[in-house]
Amino acid sequence: MSDEYEMTYAHPDSVEGLLQRGRGLGAVRALQDPQGAAVFVYDGIRRDWRWDGTDDRSLYLARLVRDLELSPAPVVDLLAGDEESCLRACEVLELLALAGSDEAREGLRDYVRTGEHWVRVLESVSAGWPAEWWEDLGDIARARISGEAELSWFSEPWTRFGIEVQSRPSSTRPSRTGLRTADLLPLLADPRTENATKVDALRALNSREPSAGLIPLIPSLGTPDGRRPLPLLRRAVERLGTAAVPAAHVWAQDERPWLAQLGADILAEHPGPEALPGLVEELAEQWTARTWCGPDQTARRLARFGPDAADAVPYLRRFWLRTPHSYERTAYLEALSAINRDGLDYVYTESLWDCEETARLLGIASAPAGLETLGRIVLLRDDPMETPEVRAAARARLVTPSGLRLT
Repeated sequence: MSDEYEMTYAHPDSVEGLLQRGRGLGAVRALQDPQGAAVFVYDGIRRDWRWDGTDDRSLYLARLVRDLELSPAPVVDLLAGDEESCLRACEVLELLALAGSDEAREGLRDYVRTGEHWVRVLESVSAGWPAEWWEDLGDIARARISGEAELSWFSEPWTRFGIEVQSRPSSTRPSRTGLRTADLLPLLADPRTENATKVDALRALNSREPSAGLIPLIPSLGTPDGRRPLPLLRRAVERLGTAAVPAAHVWAQDERPWLAQLGADILAEHPGPEALPGLVEELAEQWTARTWCGPDQTARRLARFGPDAADAVPYLRRFWLRTPHSYERTAYLEALSAINRDGLDYVYTESLWDCEETARLLGIASAPAGLETLGRIVLLRDDPMETPEVRAAARARLVTPSGLRLT
């Protein structure tokens, strides 16, 4: 959230509150009253209503500007603010340009010529736009770059313009991706293997089917100071799933804090039946405290119990309806579906308008077929602002098992 303002979310059932939270229903209701919703859409760009940086709003807001036929001019004006405000506006304008807004495109190009935070803006548009939209700004960039305090770390667009960038020191090590799992495990087991090589081996293991042969090696894969696990080890252990649970009971009792914590975390992710009442109570306490960051993890653990976790449903519904932390919303819906899918059709349909990519993907996969649903999926498929993953999922949904394209 922005620190510049006193941030108090509006009621979650109001258009303003729904838009602040990035809910799909907010977009639907805004489309029913474009004039009344306009002030809330612009406010969502002017002020950062995200709970934290993992939440997504730029596509949601850009789509609203376009679909409500609002002027991009107030968004262009926000480029003149501080760096945070500038980049927030930049993200929206980039997308509007992709959707065909000449005003948005020229507003960003003009800003590169004269704006204070032009370096970040040019780097951003070079990553998201066709090269022909920005490569003619090379003369401007070469003329302005001398006034910058330090060189950029990014290669594009600077190397294309013949402008020097900072080089990252690197050391070339042989790739381990070509080795078999049977070759990687001895590397990890050998105490003479350098830690950097072990990390490479873990990286290679994480790109293939998990191997139970890793389990007995886990206690030996800490850093030399004994304070933490090697990088990528936690991911490798998590991928083992329930196969790691028996060993995790032993790790959780280890004197080394990092291994004890790893064991405890694995056990928490795979709770036994005796843990269910405590997890429901934990979710209830998180709701009472309005803890917006973290209940998604509790929800995922509860989902493992399926219908037995029915007592958690009221809290999961409340979190889904009211959380301002939109990144976690998908986890609540997935947990609800695992416990009791009844009554969720409207939630899946609403998710097609959600600000989060994961929610839209879930909506595409699970919303019941109907004119409204299929029409929305067609729009997602054809929207140049939409992410490639969502567009691909929409294309797949619109093809029947027999190969017939629905529209």
